[in-house]
Amino acid sequence: MTVLDLNAKTSMSQLLLKDTFHGFAFIEGEVTTFNKFHIDGQLRKEFFDEEPSQEYSLWKDVQEYFFSVIRGKRTPLSFKLILSLAREDFPAFLKGCGLPYRPEEVQGLYLNFRYDGKGLQCVTGTSMRTFTMDRGLDQEWDSYVGRFFS
Repeated sequence: MTVLDLNAKTSMSQLLLKDTFHGFAFIEGEVTTFNKFHIDGQLRKEFFDEEPSQEYSLWKDVQEYFFSVIRGKRTPLSFKLILSLAREDFPAFLKGCGLPYRPEEVQGLYLNFRYDGKGLQCVTGTSMRTFTMDRGLDQEWDSYVGRFFS
């Protein structure tokens, strides 16, 4: 886990106005303005005529809605946003890092954004479907995120 203190203005532009994070899965978000808004990113497969291949929406599909909740004359009191590398990108990530895991063993590779009204942070996280003492995935994800943000 790595905690990154981000430039709020630059990072918010990348998150809300640009396509920088479009390929990431949107897990969930919460925005506190005059009310608290919670958005669950899990797709409701029964809604669709054809069952979607992914479990979660992509950020590009909810970015505009999330922005519409935040947009206004006043900045939000707080928000949190959880993104994950899209599941279809797991094989390339694992192979590129030389990690021995199968993609189905990885639950998620997360970016947890938190804005508290003063500053914006991103906390990295990983989750495996099985227990392991190996921290290689954590280290490689932290390294990847560091390169991604620079």
